[in-house]
Amino acid sequence: MFDFSDMTVIVTGSGAGMGREAAKLFAAYGANVVVNSLSDSCESAREEIEAAGGSVIAVRADVGTMAGCEAIIGETVERFGRIDVLVNAAGIVVDGSVETADMDDWDRSMNTNVKSVFMLSRLAMPYLRKTRGSIVNVASVVAIKGVKNRAIYSATKGAMIALSQSMAAEYVGEGIRINCVSPGTVLSPSLQGRIDKTADPVQALQNFVARQPLGRLGTSDEVAKAIVFAAAQGIGFMTGANIVVDGGMTI
Repeated sequence: MFDFSDMTVIVTGSGAGMGREAAKLFAAYGANVVVNSLSDSCESAREEIEAAGGSVIAVRADVGTMAGCEAIIGETVERFGRIDVLVNAAGIVVDGSVETADMDDWDRSMNTNVKSVFMLSRLAMPYLRKTRGSIVNVASVVAIKGVKNRAIYSATKGAMIALSQSMAAEYVGEGIRINCVSPGTVLSPSLQGRIDKTADPVQALQNFVARQPLGRLGTSDEVAKAIVFAAAQGIGFMTGANIVVDGGMTI
C-alpha cells in the first residue's frame, strides 16, 4: 500500500518537523521527493534524504507568494516530469486573540497557511489530473476545537479544511483525491522554539502536555505516517476526509 516507486511527491515546509519526516518516508517508499522551506533547512533535508539513497531536490521558496509556488512546481516538473502527490505542510503559528494579535500576522499567516494551498493546488492540478494524483493538506486540531490565544492560526486551519473539502468535491470525478491531516500538539522544532522563548519553558511544556489526554505530546514521525497513509493509492476510496492525530484532544 505504501509503494511510491516512480512517483513524484512535493512536500512544502519540509525543512524540519513533520514535513521533513514525511519527505523522508516518501523517499524511503521509493518516491522522487521535492523538499521545500524558506530557509537553508531544505538543503539539509535534501542531504539527509540523499545520504539514505533517496531521489530528491530542494527548492528554497516562499509558498506565500505566487513566484515561490511557481518555482516549486516549475523545478519539480523540470526535474521529474510529473507530479503525483502534493503535501501542503508549510505553515506558521502566531499567538494572540482577536484583540491582541498583530494585524500584520493576519496577512502573513493567511498567505502562508491558506493562500499557498490555493496557489500550489491550482498550479499542480494539470499534472495531478494526468497522474490521478492526490493532495494532502496539513491542517490542525485547532480548526475543530477552540484553543485560547490562537485566533489567527485557528482561522487559517479552519479555512484549509473548508478549502480541501471544496476541492475534494470538485475533482472527485477526475480521480484526484484531497484529504487533510490535523495534528494535535506535536513536539516539533517550531514548538520547541516557542517554548524556549517563554518566561518559564518548563512550565510551558507542562501546560502543553496537560491538555493531551494521552499524557504526552505527539511526534513528527507519527504525523508523517498519517500524511503518507492519506496519500497512498491503497487508500484510494478516501477523499474529503480529515484525519485527526491529536492524542485524544478532541474526545
